[in-house]
Amino acid sequence: MASYLTDEEFDLFSALIYEGSGISFSASNRPILESRLRERVKGAKLGAPRAYYDLIRRDQEEMKQLLDSVTTNLTWFFRYEGHFRAFENLVLPDLLAYKKKKGSRHVRVWSAGCSTGEEPYSIAMLLKDKLPPELTLEIVASDLSLKSLMVSKEGFYAESRVGGVPEKYLKRFLEVKNDGYQISAEIKRVVRFDYHNLKFDSGLTDVDVVFCRNVIIYFDGPAQQEVVNRFWAAMTPHSFLFLGHSESLFGMETRFEFVKTDWACLYRKFLEP
Repeated sequence: MASYLTDEEFDLFSALIYEGSGISFSASNRPILESRLRERVKGAKLGAPRAYYDLIRRDQEEMKQLLDSVTTNLTWFFRYEGHFRAFENLVLPDLLAYKKKKGSRHVRVWSAGCSTGEEPYSIAMLLKDKLPPELTLEIVASDLSLKSLMVSKEGFYAESRVGGVPEKYLKRFLEVKNDGYQISAEIKRVVRFDYHNLKFDSGLTDVDVVFCRNVIIYFDGPAQQEVVNRFWAAMTPHSFLFLGHSESLFGMETRFEFVKTDWACLYRKFLEP
């Protein structure tokens, strides 16, 4: 079966997507790009990929739509239980001790690549349950997909999608609505959703914990290094980073410390005061 793109067109689109987002397409995932492009070209009522290429070079909104279509948005509540156990049993006590030492009363978490919202809402449920009441909580959830962010902000999920939520949280933080569940106002108040392309600076500072799981796997080495450097710059002197199981900082120039726990592996930023 003939390819939808010529080799030259594949190189042109790949380079433009990489320049715009840091997402890297190789020969092995070429079919994914071609499938998404076929849909976008048809939707734009254009006859050929090259005409669409000319369109996205001059139309930033259409470029955003293309980037939205090539991202993967697979997620679920409390995904990778080991991460949440490490968060609750190691990170949280460590972080609370640091906050007490510094006299700080605010906790900020960044869910980078939040997809349809299950991750930041899971984090919010755990922290609303475990944080002392005198501490304030802010969770910033960002993604490149505008469609995913719309789902996130609505906070409504079909019954089939809430299976990972512990029963005590399901009763406390979700409300039965029609044929699904609605995230409660108590949880939605502490989560702020925002469009953000990880290729660029987020403007965030004083972040205590970053969750960026199964995102940088789509970037090549230089783009991964840039993203990790920006995380470091955004985080407090005593903070933590969670990556996906198939991702690591191995081989990168970074000052993050590798932390292995009984539940999962993560990274810590620790600068002596």
